[in-house]
Amino acid sequence: MTSNTEFQAWRVEDHDGDFQGAEQTLNTADLPEGDVLIRVSHSSLNYKDALSASGSKAVTRKFPHTPGIDAAGEVVESATGTPAVGSQVIVTGYDLGMNTDGGFGEYIRVPADWCVTMPDGWDARTAMIYGTAGLTAGLCVQKLLTMGAKPEQGRVAVSGASGAVGTVAVEILSNLGFEVVAISGKADKAADLKELGAAEVLGRDALAEEKKPLLKPVFANAIDTVGGTPLAELLKQILPGGSVSICGLVAGAQLNTTVMPFILRGINLLGVDSVEIPLADKAAVWHKLSGDWKCAKTEASARDIARKELDSALKAFLKGESAGKIVLDHAKA
Repeated sequence: MTSNTEFQAWRVEDHDGDFQGAEQTLNTADLPEGDVLIRVSHSSLNYKDALSASGSKAVTRKFPHTPGIDAAGEVVESATGTPAVGSQVIVTGYDLGMNTDGGFGEYIRVPADWCVTMPDGWDARTAMIYGTAGLTAGLCVQKLLTMGAKPEQGRVAVSGASGAVGTVAVEILSNLGFEVVAISGKADKAADLKELGAAEVLGRDALAEEKKPLLKPVFANAIDTVGGTPLAELLKQILPGGSVSICGLVAGAQLNTTVMPFILRGINLLGVDSVEIPLADKAAVWHKLSGDWKCAKTEASARDIARKELDSALKAFLKGESAGKIVLDHAKA
């Protein structure tokens, strides 16, 4: 591809260990090799973007770099013909925004097999309201359903419920008829979680560390978005035969537990990856989110920001002060 088009991007540079992001003018000729050139209209904000922007080498190894692990927009060049020029696509996961320039730029160039065709009835903004967080929530729900989870089995817990993944999980589960118990450390978000469909909201002390290997089982199934001690305590409270989908580690990557919940209650621990899974699996969940799993309340509460607002928005993520779904609109002044 020989495209030579100038565009705007929010780019992070390393100034002797001081990582600073700002708008820059780039050229599509400088983008990495790939099958498909996409004009990005919208992206979404994720915790991983905030880590990249702060210089985390666990996410991004080389700078300068354009973050943005999510992107949606129009195909303007296609070496393979699929996806076709003019089609609308979604790109999430794989290496986008990590070490491949991402959705915080107006153009990206990626392999064709990173692209999901936009579901019918959706536009780029709607797709980015969900983004990786919504996709992950959908995958967590799908894992529970695959293991046979049903509303009549009992209450379903969602830990980290006020986060980007948790809020979508709460709304999906509620829409499917489950009695959802939202667990969150943010007491001021209780009303919002009930508006999304939570039947009950508990504080994070509900998953405070206990020495006992088992506790009274009160949840039929659960989705854990935080890891660490809260996950270990959640496992102790799952009813026999129940399952827990896990997708996060904000409370820690270590899991200190015993085999007791697994061998005495036969529970299932289900790992969820939204990054490297087959494209068909992503497409299936996007289809559900655009149809039966539509989260109307999440969509209605999303807010748009411009590139110049990225710095403060990403720093809020790192401070744990971010709430609700945030969409980057490249056309917004």
